[in-house]
Amino acid sequence: MTSNVQKLREATSAGVMDCKKALEEAGGDFDRALKIIHEKGLTKVQKRAGRKTGAGLVHTYVHNERVGVIIEMRAETDFVARSEPFRELIHDLAMHVAAMDPKDTHELLAQKDQTKNIKDLVNELIAKVGENIEIGQFYRIEV
Repeated sequence: MTSNVQKLREATSAGVMDCKKALEEAGGDFDRALKIIHEKGLTKVQKRAGRKTGAGLVHTYVHNERVGVIIEMRAETDFVARSEPFRELIHDLAMHVAAMDPKDTHELLAQKDQTKNIKDLVNELIAKVGENIEIGQFYRIEV
């Protein structure tokens, strides 16, 4: 069971106790425990949806000196906004905007990154860091 706790933790970034409780609730079934963790994570996301996002970052990305993107992403605290998972997501989103050219944030959230909707990627980060995160404005310029 200990190896499954570690495996579940690596797959979800959930806490050790959350993983252990999910595995106990699932009767040791890893796939069911994974589903439980995701369901609980989404509950956390919904609870955080109304919180004010007063901190954030502006990120720029230039592809082949022909496509440029400026994107804003916000979090509740500067601590999360400067964290590595937050920085990775904002960079990935900038590359996605450069490649897919969404017309607005609503369209961006509905688009798919390789396997998941962008909205799901944002929700996963919300569940991981425990704060509300929002994608703000973005601009794409192409020569």
